[in-house]
Amino acid sequence: MTRRALITGITGQDGSYLAELLLAKGYAVTGVVRRSSTDRYERLEHLMDKVALVDADLLDPSSLMTALEQSQADEVYNLAAQSFVPTSFRQPVLTAEFTAVSVARLLEALRKVRPQARFYQASSSEMFGKVTETPQTEATRFHPRSPYGVAKVYGHWITVNYREAYGMYATSGILFNHESPRRGLQFVTRKISHAVARIKHGLQKTLELGNLDARRDWGFAGDYVEAMWRMLQQPEPGDFVIATGETHTVREFCEIAFGHAGLSWQEHVRTDSRHLRPAEVDLLLGDWTKARQVLGWKPRVGFAELVRMMTDADLELVARQER
Repeated sequence: MTRRALITGITGQDGSYLAELLLAKGYAVTGVVRRSSTDRYERLEHLMDKVALVDADLLDPSSLMTALEQSQADEVYNLAAQSFVPTSFRQPVLTAEFTAVSVARLLEALRKVRPQARFYQASSSEMFGKVTETPQTEATRFHPRSPYGVAKVYGHWITVNYREAYGMYATSGILFNHESPRRGLQFVTRKISHAVARIKHGLQKTLELGNLDARRDWGFAGDYVEAMWRMLQQPEPGDFVIATGETHTVREFCEIAFGHAGLSWQEHVRTDSRHLRPAEVDLLLGDWTKARQVLGWKPRVGFAELVRMMTDADLELVARQER
């Protein structure tokens, strides 16, 4: 029997990689899309004839129930959110609606329509924020430092609550930073790789960044969606940190990206306090021991390889646009 999956946020970085993975495994995949005046399906273009899309809105419970009924999903992956941290400071209430309360809306719709389905919630390392221990594990205390991080904490705990209160198969993946050539241009990693390509092609001269000393645990999104799938194949639901166990600075990312293109980052990168967060998260480093032991998962793409992959993709993209 064909297994069926429903993905919110299917048009995003993780959603597109997850859709590819599930299709390769023989799933029937339905994606939730929000009707808007501009449809942005670039990441899904190569999959449009293979996935079904259903209109629904995370702010509208009845549309979520309809999406669940139409898809008849066995597995539901909730990847949709307002996920850009700087925007969460400017629009904290909107972030709360989309990133926090919408998790409760979807879980409640699931409880009523498809209570037997398995649910994955995209939790985030930003929940740890001002870290109380390093590395961070599933048991590390949360101290979020942004409205986005706060919203993700609510989404995480409401998932745990539905698991415990109603016996639902509800799992959270606490994913540390994961990047790819499909990352949005507003995120610092893609901002760097895309700027490198534009500088290499003579289209800009400098790149402005904030805190070059911020340290992150960066992995490849294509690896991380496999961990999501593995979580929903376990006999019992649980929560898992997904990370690489390595930490690198924004400066290191610049060094590798610019160097890969034959450029000196010091000649082109400028720092500007306007790009600093009101409350900074200085260090995130994940302990993925549980994922290795229980899921049999491990990251395959290393940091330097990831940076080079993103830089090559943007060099090719900008060259194509210039033709």
